[in-house]
Amino acid sequence: MFEGVQSVYLFAATLRMATPLILASTGAMFSELSGVTNLGIEGMMLCGAFAGSVITYLTQNVSLGILAAIVAGGLMAGVHALFSVRYKADQIVTGIAINIFASGITQYLLALVFGSVGNSKAVSVRISAVNVPLLSKIPVIGPVLNGQLWVVYLALVLPFMARWVVYHTAFGLRIRAAGELPEAVATAGIRVNRLRYIGVIISGLLAGLAGAYLSIGLVDTFRRDMTAGRGYIALAALILGKWKPLGVLAAAIFFGFADALQMRLQMASLPVQFIQMVPYLVTIIALAGVVGKSRAPSAINKPYEED
Repeated sequence: MFEGVQSVYLFAATLRMATPLILASTGAMFSELSGVTNLGIEGMMLCGAFAGSVITYLTQNVSLGILAAIVAGGLMAGVHALFSVRYKADQIVTGIAINIFASGITQYLLALVFGSVGNSKAVSVRISAVNVPLLSKIPVIGPVLNGQLWVVYLALVLPFMARWVVYHTAFGLRIRAAGELPEAVATAGIRVNRLRYIGVIISGLLAGLAGAYLSIGLVDTFRRDMTAGRGYIALAALILGKWKPLGVLAAAIFFGFADALQMRLQMASLPVQFIQMVPYLVTIIALAGVVGKSRAPSAINKPYEED
């Protein structure tokens, strides 16, 4: 199973399954480093997936579909920021409310636009794959990487870019300070809540892109609640990665491997219900192993009252 061409398929599938987790968890990292818990990632991904599928179907333009998905995720994040940052609502409750709202509104709009509560009509254009002839000649790595959708390559590069932003720019320093000691940020004349707005909206933009990858990348239709808990797994990757970009990348790939493995196991004579729970079981076990060892930003989930 793990030899030859089978291992290539497995590890290539791992990257495909890990991509939405990497995008969503990296985005959530900016939100939580700024001090805002974002349980609404699941709903932001779902809205992005729906918007991407609908706009691509209506316009036959995948670029517009991706843009719509990113905007939809950003708008949902803006709602989360409005209630959590400005109105000081409980961040966890707000995030869960967004997930519930996203599930309901996408089902309603699905019926309104397509006359179906199950899935949308298939799009004729999807996110394109990239074939690099020289890459395919590299032993082991080449066959795994070559031919992936361009979003996969973006996801692999993104955590390294995020690491540079978080640890080597003034913006990154301010974001981290807003989540650790917001009073010090305010003393320096910087608006804490503005930084938190930015952090939350970044999370929504990337979650929206992750949703588009699901509905017009991996498949060609939007299906009811198609995120299937990936937003929560992305948050688990964030915790397992200790709120650090490269740690988040490693954790997301780990969960992506579990997802890819369960797809391979479906060819075995095992109950399908047991196989499908593998990614979630791995998530629970992984989180149980890091509880008490990972330290969240000190001021997370604590509203800040600006003068």
